[in-house]
Amino acid sequence: MRKTLLFFSICLQASLPLIAQVHEQSDSYVWPEEPGVLSKLTEWQDLKFGMIIHWGLYAELGIVESWSICSEQEDWISRDSTIRYDDYKRRYWSTIDTFNPVKFDPASWAKAGKNAGMNYLVFTTKHHDGFCLYDTKYTDFSIMNGAFKGDPRSNVTKEVFDAFRKENYMIGAYFSKPDWHSQYYWWDRYATPNRHQNYKIENFPWRWNVFKNFVYNQIEELVNGDYGTLDILWLDGGWVRNNIDMPEIARMARSYQKDLLIVDRTVPGKYENYQTPERGIPQKQEDNPWESCIPLGDDWGFTPGDDYKSPTKVIHSLVEIVAKGGNLLLGIGPKADGTLPEEVILRLHEIGQWLDKNGEAIYNTRNAAVYNDGNTWFTKSKDGKTIYAIVCLEEGKPLPTSVSWKGNEPVKSSEMRLLQTQKTVKWRKSGGAVEVMLPKNLPAGTSALAFSFQI
Repeated sequence: MRKTLLFFSICLQASLPLIAQVHEQSDSYVWPEEPGVLSKLTEWQDLKFGMIIHWGLYAELGIVESWSICSEQEDWISRDSTIRYDDYKRRYWSTIDTFNPVKFDPASWAKAGKNAGMNYLVFTTKHHDGFCLYDTKYTDFSIMNGAFKGDPRSNVTKEVFDAFRKENYMIGAYFSKPDWHSQYYWWDRYATPNRHQNYKIENFPWRWNVFKNFVYNQIEELVNGDYGTLDILWLDGGWVRNNIDMPEIARMARSYQKDLLIVDRTVPGKYENYQTPERGIPQKQEDNPWESCIPLGDDWGFTPGDDYKSPTKVIHSLVEIVAKGGNLLLGIGPKADGTLPEEVILRLHEIGQWLDKNGEAIYNTRNAAVYNDGNTWFTKSKDGKTIYAIVCLEEGKPLPTSVSWKGNEPVKSSEMRLLQTQKTVKWRKSGGAVEVMLPKNLPAGTSALAFSFQI
């Protein structure tokens, strides 16, 4: 045990500064045809802010999620070069015998997210390493068979979904289509040089068919009702594309979960109900449904000493994303014992304080024709009668006495309201811009100021 932890701590020290890969946005979009799916998609677009949770063996080890067992030469995939690759994989798999989250408390996760203003959840039921956080009969590589198996809360996915459902979240299941633990994906007859299956499908079609059935069956376990109502099936591993029978998976999933949103990430077509650019924000406003998935830290899962983004940075990203027509899915990584890092809780609380005052300019809004001028971003109400101007303030600088922007000029008779105080403020047209005089008693450290008016 001590040798294993020492081994992984060496790897961790080498990997801390590294940033994991970015999955780019798919290059086209197909609107769903089903009325119920379209309706749920509209509901999801109203929510604007969600939480994605990465948790698993990598939290026990304090390393980047799953990817260290993938034999690709990337700067962000780090392993101790003195350890043979196959030995590394075996030690990684053996972490099932030590991952024992005795302080697991999903209700506290849900409350922290709700306090932050989050409205939907995506939970990693299985990441690429194949370790399942739910009760599956198709593999023994599950938390139900590890060190946590005797705990009444060992069906972690059920506990998480139930806790978040009680807080009125929309519920989403993350599921990795590739499975690096499966002998039908990474067959130990051959080396595992990269993220793909390590044999030619055309040479062993029977083996790949077994894997396709495995994926189908595991997804069916999640959507068949044993875990309650699901709203989103969030499928990762876009490099597994045409070799998975998505039409049949979608048919099966929606036979159990009516109007389910299916997000087959980065695979354009009818089973990518919204797009998911990762770790970044599109350059321009888009009309397609999309979300930016961005971790709060540098890593998706928990790593000691992670560099967490400031509340102001998250708020500014949320404002820009919503003004461009998207949602923000913020990544949170619980610690190995099942608790959230204190730094995460504090940041979520501060984000929520801002949204408590300014959420009217974020939730249930739609694209404004003129959506940006410098550090000012614009949204509009669903009925199109109200424009919101959200001015992002520079972090660490004193508050200005006034702010200004061009475009979206209020009608002359319109009152302008500062959402933070719910009071009107004075404004004027000055040199082709709208200038707003700020009250003197605003708290220092304000991340952004949101104003509402008619145009």
